[in-house]
Amino acid sequence: MKLSVLMPVYNEEETLEMITDRVMVQAVSGIDDTELVIVDDCSQDNSKAIIEKLSAKYPGRIKAVFHTRNQGKGAAFRTAVENMTGDICIIQDADLEYDPSEYGLMLEPIINHRADCVYGSRFVGSKAKRVLFFWHYAGNKFLTLLSNMLTNLNLTDIETCYKAFRGDVIRSIPIRCNGFSVDPEITAKIARRKFRIFEVGISYNGRTYAEGKKITWVDGFRAIFTILRFALTDDSRKKS
Repeated sequence: MKLSVLMPVYNEEETLEMITDRVMVQAVSGIDDTELVIVDDCSQDNSKAIIEKLSAKYPGRIKAVFHTRNQGKGAAFRTAVENMTGDICIIQDADLEYDPSEYGLMLEPIINHRADCVYGSRFVGSKAKRVLFFWHYAGNKFLTLLSNMLTNLNLTDIETCYKAFRGDVIRSIPIRCNGFSVDPEITAKIARRKFRIFEVGISYNGRTYAEGKKITWVDGFRAIFTILRFALTDDSRKKS
């Protein structure tokens, strides 16, 4: 079974090499091969050069795609899905907020054919979490509640980066949102398709804005619109 790790990148020169090294050494029971699909969303720092160096460091294991203009995390994720070849995929941010050593925890329900999708929740379980912004927490809880009300799910963290999917599942879903709103979009579409969704508790080493965090309150309002949009329209299948 092959795993595709999907990594959107935008201005992550400080952490990109370190997180890539961590990804490339992970061994997961049931996974025979791992590829890392890095999509650079037209970074303005040294990220592109670092990606090229990493591709040479791990020949044949990294697939690098470079956007010629900045489009957003959702667009980078869409490009990564289009270029992945794995049976399973997981989203990995290019910072150090999420720990690749937890891939086994995330992927086990899919590998053992119990789940189609797995969300890693920062709000459940006994794993360590860095204490940061109250209003981010409150906003996330509100968005998750609104999403749950319209999808009839009981997730605790729709905005988490760590989401894993069967390859055929994520390839079958049209991804429209270019920014951070891709999270509620994907959640609405897998709920509408009634895929089997599991949730596991993960650790979280969140960062501050000074350390490079990018999401803002504007993205929160866009997420509300996205939740309502895809609750009212069925756009959950790619047209053949």
